Amino acid sequence: MNPELVLILRIGLTTLVLCASSPNASGAAQTPTEHAVPSRPETVSWGWFPLDKPPVLTIASGDTVRIDTLSHAGATQNDHPEVSLGELGIDPDQILPDVIDFWASREGRPREGRSGHIITGPIAIEGAEPGDMLEIQILELTTRVPYGINNTGATSGVFGRRYPGSRPGDAERDIAPARHLIRTGRAGDREVAFFSENIEVPLAPFMGIMAVAPDPIVGQPGVTVPGVQSSRPPGAFGGNMDVKDLTVGSVLYLPVFHPGALFYVGDPHSAQGDGEVSGTAIEQSLSGRFRFILHEDTPLSMPRAETDTHYILMGIDLDLDRALQQAVDEVVAFLVAEKGLTSDRALSLASIAVDFHIAEAVDLTQLVTGKIPKSLFLDE
Repeated sequence: MNPELVLILRIGLTTLVLCASSPNASGAAQTPTEHAVPSRPETVSWGWFPLDKPPVLTIASGDTVRIDTLSHAGATQNDHPEVSLGELGIDPDQILPDVIDFWASREGRPREGRSGHIITGPIAIEGAEPGDMLEIQILELTTRVPYGINNTGATSGVFGRRYPGSRPGDAERDIAPARHLIRTGRAGDREVAFFSENIEVPLAPFMGIMAVAPDPIVGQPGVTVPGVQSSRPPGAFGGNMDVKDLTVGSVLYLPVFHPGALFYVGDPHSAQGDGEVSGTAIEQSLSGRFRFILHEDTPLSMPRAETDTHYILMGIDLDLDRALQQAVDEVVAFLVAEKGLTSDRALSLASIAVDFHIAEAVDLTQLVTGKIPKSLFLDE
């Protein structure tokens, strides 16, 4: 990246912004700008990542953007949101105007090859080119409504008939199809989901989808129409990763495939277990605030992330076993490149100290995270 844009200190994958100023044409210091992008019909896409859509915003490296997102739950069905959500007990004044406006704009939007997510973007980053890396710092995430929705059924999520683990002749589970309204709010000093009278689930909001514009090639997972990458499967571009660790304070790193990077975000969740086994989390509209840092000439093969406590590497494949292998490969490569280990020592450390989690297993490709504790490294 241009060192005049933003002065940074890198420790491992962590980026600390020390000076957020850059000279303008006259040589005067220019403070990075705060932007905002609403979730309006003109700023969102439905179920895919367009490559030719004009950016809804163009920013400089170091800028921050507050982005509104919409859950597809309650916004994409045939019935008007006041009818569909009203059946669950939601009053009209609790429905976001953005939801109603999106629902009214659905007619005429092409559907072939697309999925169901509502995605805000794209946001272009000045100077981004293929071969660069985009860093997304997650600064704030707030719920926009006091409820979310989770869906279940005998053939949903990991029980789906087309799920790789399903076999002909499997007995059908005794699970009724249902939409579950889950109210959220404060309980003491924390925000929770009031799952039942005696069950409260702490909220940990995150965006299920964070992506740069992909390179859709027919035959790749989620690409059945030329130029159309469905939002359902994650990939090297990020996308529907459903990594619940990507909460406030975490950082995501994505490879850049197109000029401007073209960042998209959506599929907002307020709580999810690793695996997202029913096929949905608590689907709840969120607003997020993000800082974007461009790293020039920094190739990246797969998305990476980090939290205060862990480096997170990812493996993504149609086959869960191969996704695990890829996650291990990514962990080993990271330990070799960033920590100076030999590959055999890196694999040894991966086996004795790194946890591998199924982040999500219900979106065609399956995603495994390898979580390396930062506490292992005494010099950090």
